[in-house]
Amino acid sequence: MQVILLTDVDKLGLRGDVVDVARGYARNYLLPRQLAEVATKARVAELQKVEANRARHEARSAEQAEEIAGVLGKTVLTFEVKAGPTGALFGSVTATDITDEIWRTRKIRVDRRKIGTDPIKRIGRYAIPIEVFQDVSVEVKTLVVPEGGELPPEEELEALEAAEAAAEAEHDAETEAEHAEAESAIAEAIAEDEPEAEAAEGDASEPEVDASEPEVDASEPEVAAEAASADEPEAMADEAEPASDET
Repeated sequence: MQVILLTDVDKLGLRGDVVDVARGYARNYLLPRQLAEVATKARVAELQKVEANRARHEARSAEQAEEIAGVLGKTVLTFEVKAGPTGALFGSVTATDITDEIWRTRKIRVDRRKIGTDPIKRIGRYAIPIEVFQDVSVEVKTLVVPEGGELPPEEELEALEAAEAAAEAEHDAETEAEHAEAESAIAEAIAEDEPEAEAAEGDASEPEVDASEPEVDASEPEVAAEAASADEPEAMADEAEPASDET
């Protein structure tokens, strides 16, 4: 489906672009996060009208480009943004933001894709290179200022950036140490479980043998002996009876 980007989206397009995306990607990601809107015929026509109006103020020759470059060279763009104590922005200043500000302040149309900068993520002073026309370029001074404040001196900005870099490096080191400690704990736990697992496997592989001997009724021999002893006098008497008859 087609959507209109409401902000610059990495690897997809710039704000105002009409792009084709998968329906699920649009409904589950772009639209809920207000990164895009559905490209209705009315909205597309409106964007085309705005773009056509701006195109009339774009350089159409090398001579016009030189004039525009002269104007932009004297221009200073200022962006007031929300920033943290170390100067990092809560967001960024993009090529689209620069294009819009140039249009707002100078009514000059610049191709966003001819602005040679990555998104700006820190307060500071910047010189943004812009290709106005073939073989005609200019650098536009740009100030990214903390909202409600002033831009610190360059030395202080460098110190803030260094402090943030050191904090990030410390955080990364702590995270790596925690990760290594977790991996070590897991390895130790596995090592402790292996002998028990092997023993359990060994027990399971050997058949159980009943070591108990069958019980023997010790009373049976005694009964047999008693019976034998009881029969002996009778046998002796039987043998003696014929002898008494002869006498």
